[in-house]
Amino acid sequence: MKLTFLGTGTSFGVPQIGCGCAVCHSNDPRDKRTRVGAVVESKGTSLLIDTPPELRLQLVANGIARVDAVLFTHDHADHTNGLDDVRAISSQRAGKLPFYGPAETMASLTRRFTYIFDDAIQPLPGGLKPEAAAHVLEPGRVARIGDLDVLPVEVPHGTFRVFGYRIGPVAYVTDAKSVPDVALAQLAGVKVLVLNALFHTAHPSHLSFGEAIAVARHVGAERTFLTHLTHNDAHAELEAELPAGIAPAFDGLQVTVDA
Repeated sequence: MKLTFLGTGTSFGVPQIGCGCAVCHSNDPRDKRTRVGAVVESKGTSLLIDTPPELRLQLVANGIARVDAVLFTHDHADHTNGLDDVRAISSQRAGKLPFYGPAETMASLTRRFTYIFDDAIQPLPGGLKPEAAAHVLEPGRVARIGDLDVLPVEVPHGTFRVFGYRIGPVAYVTDAKSVPDVALAQLAGVKVLVLNALFHTAHPSHLSFGEAIAVARHVGAERTFLTHLTHNDAHAELEAELPAGIAPAFDGLQVTVDA
């Protein structure tokens, strides 16, 4: 199984517009962070997690031409506003591209992107639109997608809920403020864990670095990668200060793990 980090940045991205800080002007390519998204691939199935605003550029940069389904964590702009870019994917497949996620996220997407889901709305001759079908997932209930078992893991994100996803030995959890006991139990035994980590200080809707490290130690995965990173932390400096087994992710990072 392979995990590819399409983007690893916070909602502002890095470099941030109008910022003169050292990280925003860094020459280290690992400090260039587009909005968060990922792809998990088995031998037979390719799952896209979220559709960030830079989706087309991210998929092209990573040579990913096939997506069998999209998993949405939640309906925030930095996770969904690249949705139209799946047009190039859905146009190459037979049938609608399946979308999966929490009930409220699926409902919001069908309202905000009505043209994608409403069969009565058709493009002019010679045009294309994304073709998708929404499917609601329930936390803690495994869904079989292609040849993969996908377990939605519910975590809080301020006043919202977010779905992390456990896909075999890989777990991807972003935009969590905490990881409750039920979620910790669902993550037990994963080999690769992905967690968001925003600041060194507490934040009302995201894990801090200290909180993410504590979760990582509790879960005990062989490798933990931190994502949703800001321009406050240079990759090299963050890498040097994190404990063994925990590392910052970067755009384009590929992680292979035995299923």
